[in-house]
Amino acid sequence: MANTRASRLRASRVSVMWIAAFLALPACASDVVHFATTKNAGDIGAFLAADRGFFAAEGIDADLTDFDSGARMVAPLATGELDGGTLPGSAALYNAVSNKIAIRVVADRSRSAPGFMYQTLMIRKDIMESGRFRDYPDLKGLKIAVAAPGINILSIVNDAARRGGVDYNDIEKVFIPLPQQVAAFRNKAVDASIMVEPFGSILVASGDGVRFASTEDFNPGGEFTYMVFSEKFVRDRGDVARRFMRAYVQALRMFNDAIENGRWKQTALATDVQSVLAKRLEITTAQAGAGFPHAVDPDGRVNLDAMRKELAFFKAQGLVTDQAVRVEDIADMRFVDAAVKDLGPYKHAP
Repeated sequence: MANTRASRLRASRVSVMWIAAFLALPACASDVVHFATTKNAGDIGAFLAADRGFFAAEGIDADLTDFDSGARMVAPLATGELDGGTLPGSAALYNAVSNKIAIRVVADRSRSAPGFMYQTLMIRKDIMESGRFRDYPDLKGLKIAVAAPGINILSIVNDAARRGGVDYNDIEKVFIPLPQQVAAFRNKAVDASIMVEPFGSILVASGDGVRFASTEDFNPGGEFTYMVFSEKFVRDRGDVARRFMRAYVQALRMFNDAIENGRWKQTALATDVQSVLAKRLEITTAQAGAGFPHAVDPDGRVNLDAMRKELAFFKAQGLVTDQAVRVEDIADMRFVDAAVKDLGPYKHAP
């Protein structure tokens, strides 16, 4: 009996020791992903995935860092200091292939679609009222603001010019960052712009600009910006990249459930999405809801034909000199394909 009691006591002490040791173990650490944003509405997918727990549910600690331009992301993406980010279509993105800088376009971030007014051709109001501008042929001789050299907005300007039978070189391009374009309109330093929200709404509210047309009218299905991964992230942490994308696609679907035909729905979900946007952009929820939302594919898939079109433009303008570069050299859709396979087909919420 004594031996049995002693055995039980020893077993009890061992169990207590195992429990204590287990409780002393650190909690499983999340995989940290360093991801760059540009602190505008186009990054709503990353914002929602972080703030509404999609990343956390995938065991990911998303370190979102704001950059003042996509151009500043390229170097840290090339070295692997950044795992991913959001970039506009640009000549630099394709030239990176020739320079052996491996950055992969892995998902949609923002694009045009029927009924969406997020990105529009804005004309100065006094030019419209004077009759100087009535339609696309009147783009000839105008000064059009573009956010930076070598970006896909130039291809969109070319599409607008072609719509009016105007030669691309007959339009003066003035390179001004988007936030500064508002002042440029007010000071009459530029005549027009391919402008995104919230700047378009600001110009309309101030009476300085008029929305002439959505870029969908002359550049249907056009891609604005992409999600990109660094080659190092894809190569060394492919499983983390897949989980990151799965969370991102879930967030894109939430965002799409909050909009209808290019407008915010009047639902609790839409208000919740706007509140995330407001927090990240440091504006009010009412201000977030007053602007036009952008289009984005709910499965995160990129319009590869739109990429081919912008690449052809860059080559024609001499901005991409390596004629052998192809869209397939940088587009990598396997992560969104895997996410959609895991999540199933998207069904738009009523």
